[in-house]
Parts: sequence; C-alpha cells; structure tokens
Amino acid sequence: MLLGESGTGKELFARAIHNESARKERPFVAINCAAIPKELINAELFGYVEGAFTGAKKGGSPGKFEVADGGTLFLDEIGDMPFELQATLLRVLQEKEVIRVGGHRAIPVDVRIIAATNKNLNEEIAYNSSFRSDLYYRLNVFAIELIPLRERIGDIGALSAYFLHQLSVESGLPPKELSPEALKVLEQYTWHGNIRELNNVMERAFYLSDRSAAIMVAHLPQYIVHSNHNQSAERQPHLANLADASRSLDNIKEIKQRSDDDDREFYIQALS
Repeated sequence: MLLGESGTGKELFARAIHNESARKERPFVAINCAAIPKELINAELFGYVEGAFTGAKKGGSPGKFEVADGGTLFLDEIGDMPFELQATLLRVLQEKEVIRVGGHRAIPVDVRIIAATNKNLNEEIAYNSSFRSDLYYRLNVFAIELIPLRERIGDIGALSAYFLHQLSVESGLPPKELSPEALKVLEQYTWHGNIRELNNVMERAFYLSDRSAAIMVAHLPQYIVHSNHNQSAERQPHLANLADASRSLDNIKEIKQRSDDDDREFYIQALS
C-alpha cells in the first residue's frame, strides 16, 4: 500500500518495486480506480464474456487481472473504488481467481497487488463507511508513505535536473541547467502539486528559456515567484519582533551587569 498526497510519484514508485522484483519480465498494469465509470470498472478489472452486455466484444475480453497475470497490478486511487465492488476484489485477492462478467468459469491468476491512495482509509472506514475494513487489512500488508516534496527540499535540484535531461532527450534540444537563483526560488515554494507540479514547471521553463543554456528566475511561473515574495513579506513583522526582543534582552543583560557591579544608583533609575 502506497500512501501519499497527489503528485508524490506513487505510480513511479510502484513501477520501481515491479522493476526490482522477480516479476520484472512480466506485465506491469496500472488502473486508476477513480477514472473509470462505476458501471465499467467491474469489466475493466475482471473482464467479460461474449454477450455479457450491450456492446460487448465478440469472444469477450480479459480484465486487468488476466492481463497482469504473473506480473504486477497497480490499483491507483483505491480509496475511490465503488463500495459494492470491494467485496468482489476481496474475494479475488483471497481465492486468486477471477470470474468474468457474465461468465461462470473461474480463471486462476497470479498477480502482485500494489494499491495507492491519497486518502486516509482509516477515516473512510470509521467515519464515512465508504471502504471495507476487511479489504483494507488485506491490502495493507506493507505500507509505504511517500513524503510530500515540500518536506524533501533537498531533492528539488536532482529532480529538476532529471526532468530537464528528459526534456532535452525527448525534444532533441540542447541540455539546460537550473541556475542557482532559480533553484533557491523553487526551494522556497510549498509545492502543493508535489513532483507532478515540479515536472510541469520544468517543462514550461525548458521551452520558455528558448536558446538560453540555463533556467533563470524569469522563466519560472509568476505564481511561484510571487509566492516567495509574499512569504518573505509575511516574515518581516516576525523579524521585527525578534529584533525588539533581542534589544530588550540586551537591555536586561546591561542592567544585570551593572547591578552585579553594585551600581546602586543605576539600579534605582532602571526601576523608576
């Protein structure tokens, strides 16, 4: 189970797990449980037989479980899976076999399941009753939480360099580097969209920079640059308060030093 905010790279992480496993020569199949219409997800996952419904292909069609046989099935946004389908998924995970929609024959499948969500499934179970607890415990054997980008600022430089390299390879244009000034701006931003947002920002900057060999602050979106200016402005009152507190502390130290020297006259004046 991969946990984390949207855009933290859960599918990329799932692919990495697959590529480092003994199943790497077999298929990696991803499905977004939130993107498929409720009435179609059953057929997408488990397949269907000929004549199962209007528009069904002749000869039927295998589902994602059959396609991923021997490999890995990545169930993204598992928290958005329809509640009534969760019982069927649980049965497939326990029995390791699927029955196509409209069919009766059980088809054995050997699939590693990696599920991902940006929701708190414990809350979905306890307060919303939108997720089955038995399915949660079946999936949550080994949980990995992906840290949001704003809490791993040190990775921004390496990730940006990777994205810029990929853009150079894909476009055939000369490689570009991130200027120290632009990197400083990126490191001060909060990155609500996480790695996905950073990727989009790098793509925009790569093409806006035209023939420049470096990505400068001027090539970054204004909302990022202005966000940093606003944060700096918000910090100014706090800095002023700290300066006042520092001066007060210095005054107290001065009074204490003079009192230690038994300067009675100054001590009386300070208290008056």
